Amino acid sequence: MKFLIITGMSGAGKSEALNFFEDQGFFCVDNLPPALLSKFAELCLHSQIKKIVVVIDIRGGEFFDSLFNELKSLNQKELNFDILFLEATDRVLISRFKETRRRHPLDDEGRVLDAIQKERELMEELRGKAHKIINTSELDKNEFYNELESLFAGDTEIKKLSISIISFGFKYGVPLDADMVFDVRFLPNPHYVNTLKDKTGKDKQVRDYIFKWPLTEKFNDKFFDFMEFLLPEYEKEGKSHLGIAIGCTGGKHRSVSIADKLKKELKDKEYQVTVEHRDINK
Repeated sequence: MKFLIITGMSGAGKSEALNFFEDQGFFCVDNLPPALLSKFAELCLHSQIKKIVVVIDIRGGEFFDSLFNELKSLNQKELNFDILFLEATDRVLISRFKETRRRHPLDDEGRVLDAIQKERELMEELRGKAHKIINTSELDKNEFYNELESLFAGDTEIKKLSISIISFGFKYGVPLDADMVFDVRFLPNPHYVNTLKDKTGKDKQVRDYIFKWPLTEKFNDKFFDFMEFLLPEYEKEGKSHLGIAIGCTGGKHRSVSIADKLKKELKDKEYQVTVEHRDINK
């Protein structure tokens, strides 16, 4: 079991780190009361959950002091765990709280700097117990994710971008949740061939008809080249899922064949791909 405890300064990026690990398939818990840590870990040991991340920080309030006893308990149980401590400079933390307009957990009188300095003192001992420390002061989101990937590459088994492809008919409306929409109504239409009209883009005769034309072959080459260029850029940006919609007039012939072809080519590149033919039976 991989068990990671994320802690550190408020505003240093714990929520963003949690998003990263959640995208990598970890079971994630935010703001776990420190007194429940060892019991929670023991429950996980007797479950099918093998990758766990918990965030524990100063929001635990009066229960925070119990964290050190809980860490001792984890050691006594011989449970392997890592502590990741996130921090940033006072100047950066103040700026982040101003930007988000959120209150610091220890800020009772409107003095953010005082609250940050108080938290830094309270967290000093825990920082000393951390296995890994990241200062996020100068990191943007992509650089932060790269740092997490670098530190935990052996644990996270970093996933490639997940891709959902949907074929559809423009006459029934464009899918609302698509990130990109491609119109293939310019391709030769099997609907006007009597022997193909009642078949779908999943039938070999229809696929052969669509892909026999030089126009389709040229489009497919350029389409996949475009995807090969674009998808790694989305991954660098930290995107975990991409929705691609491919439409023709009725969503029964051309869009279905093109969507299936794209799925095969992306799977050959080891992307996680699913395909839905929304309007194939309409």
